[in-house]
Amino acid sequence: MIETQQLVKWYGPTLAVDHVSFNIEPGRIVGFLGPNGAGKSTTLRILTGYLPPTSGSATVAGHNVLTAAEQARAKIGYLPESTPLYSEMRVEEYLHYRGKLLKMDRTSRKLRIDVVCERCGLSKNRRRVIGHLSRGNRQRVGIAQALLHSPPVLILDEPTAGLDPNQIREIRKLLAELRGDHTILLSTHILPEVELIADRVMIIAAGRIVADGSPQELRRNVGSGGRLLVEAKTDPGTLCDVLTSISNAQVVQTDPSGDGFSRAIVNAKTRADLRLDIGAACQHRGIILRELRHEAASLEEFFVQITAQQSQRSETDAA
Repeated sequence: MIETQQLVKWYGPTLAVDHVSFNIEPGRIVGFLGPNGAGKSTTLRILTGYLPPTSGSATVAGHNVLTAAEQARAKIGYLPESTPLYSEMRVEEYLHYRGKLLKMDRTSRKLRIDVVCERCGLSKNRRRVIGHLSRGNRQRVGIAQALLHSPPVLILDEPTAGLDPNQIREIRKLLAELRGDHTILLSTHILPEVELIADRVMIIAAGRIVADGSPQELRRNVGSGGRLLVEAKTDPGTLCDVLTSISNAQVVQTDPSGDGFSRAIVNAKTRADLRLDIGAACQHRGIILRELRHEAASLEEFFVQITAQQSQRSETDAA
């Protein structure tokens, strides 16, 4: 549904997108992540026809975004990071205006406005002035205009930026309801949201795709795929000595936790499960365990790890 081949974008001497290639299957929700300046927004602007690539190609629903720009745009619903709404218009009036720009006839506009207002939770607000709406409801208007012509592809740039937790949950629920009916490319900085909703995650850093897979697959690539939290009735130094005596254990941190107990964070040097070894080592030293818990690695940890590695490579290449 969305495909890029060796996409490159230069801004003068600055390489913003560096030979990016990917293919997104129909009906998937794909999270597109990266630090500021990584090339996310540039890639999205190329896909939506707002910027031409320096080289390479991109297609949406089979249409080349450069040579068949009008056909490609007709297949896309786009929500930019700063939602371009006319604050003096009423919601319904604005959606009619957007429909005219999309060359929809009046009958089609009326039918689709009813549908998108219902789906986006705007039915009670459709006669209100946009400038009087909450930020969350303005985001809903932005998503409604993207859905208006029932496009097969939705490209959403930071759709939950600046929203409170309740509003974020509502937008997340809406996007989940759109799964299957639309292919969604979602750019965001809120990593827990991506873990909850995305089928696949692509991470871009320094203009390159540095990771691509399901959230579960990416989390498994962080060290041993998680860490162990250990709490035992001893001092931090003794606990550290016990844990470091285990060949595969790497002690990250030890601290007192009160009442004569200490807490440690342990990573495995390999993918082995260390819980039995830790239990046996503590038993051998006569140390009482109060907690031994495996904590799965988060997508955030993987993001920090992989983008730091790419930053180091870029600095090395520049040197």
